[in-house]
Amino acid sequence: MAISYRAWRDGDDLELLAIWGDPDNYQARYFRSALAVSSAGTPGAPWRRCIVAEDVVDGIAVAVGAGVVYEASLHTERLWAYIEVARDHRRSGIGSTLLRMLRAEASDSPSGVTRLRAKVIGETPGAAFAAFAGLAPIQRSRLVVVQPAALSLPVFGSSDGATGQGEDAGSDIVMDLATGSVELTDVVGRYYSSIHSWDSPGVISMGQVQRQFLDDLTGAHGALVLRARPASAFGAGVAPSRKGRIRAFAISYAEAADPQAAEEDSGPERPTDVFVGHEPDLDPTDAAEAVRDMLSLLAYQHPVMVEMDDSMTALRAAIEPLLAGGKATLAAPDTLIVAE
Repeated sequence: MAISYRAWRDGDDLELLAIWGDPDNYQARYFRSALAVSSAGTPGAPWRRCIVAEDVVDGIAVAVGAGVVYEASLHTERLWAYIEVARDHRRSGIGSTLLRMLRAEASDSPSGVTRLRAKVIGETPGAAFAAFAGLAPIQRSRLVVVQPAALSLPVFGSSDGATGQGEDAGSDIVMDLATGSVELTDVVGRYYSSIHSWDSPGVISMGQVQRQFLDDLTGAHGALVLRARPASAFGAGVAPSRKGRIRAFAISYAEAADPQAAEEDSGPERPTDVFVGHEPDLDPTDAAEAVRDMLSLLAYQHPVMVEMDDSMTALRAAIEPLLAGGKATLAAPDTLIVAE
């Protein structure tokens, strides 16, 4: 082999796709989209350095590998990194050379941040390479499909004291909410920050929350909230004038995070991809109950898919018993977030 290295050029994605073939997993599919022409960093185009490895085949230089390092709009304490090498060129030092070059580029990042992070699938060559490179796991993430009727529906009372079970009961507790709602945006942002102490996103503005989780471009197309029971300031018998605060929320997205895995694990019906969270100020018992009730409503008749980090203790409390009992299944192998 006669390996050389150069900056990424337009058209390299098509050349590499022909060499690489289908991605090894859904994380590789996602991060391939980060491979692009290097950028000095401007609004809407974060700082990025992308390097291509070429081999000479029959006198022609052919791209066989690539690596990228770039700044993130959230979690700015580290840079994202991704490296992929053609299967027949692995274990030849190309990945290590790309990583060394990316680290050199990172030393000149405009933010001054040099530490790297990456996502890998457990027990894969990518995970082994990350460990060899000194990146250690800081979080585990799982894609879980919750089967229909896996949880019994909660019983909600109404403000007049009546009780009932199902989606039509408790209309002052379970509500649809516009994804542009300021109230929803606030709780989503605070929840996201609360579950990411292991890789702080810093201060998240309302605009960032909208762009990352609630904008039409993210695929968000609906939100459901579970509220605390409203109370009247004038005592029993007087209708409350304000809604109860949000206890739990769910945002649905137009497509499942990994359609192929979802189809394989749930049969002909594709699960709806949802982001489920809760008011971070709730005590752990109340948070777990609120999330469980929300999941029971979401998966009442149709399967749903959620991404669950180990830091999401309330969601784990609801889902891990379902995994153990066969009422929920893993849609893909565990993802590890590894970092320096």
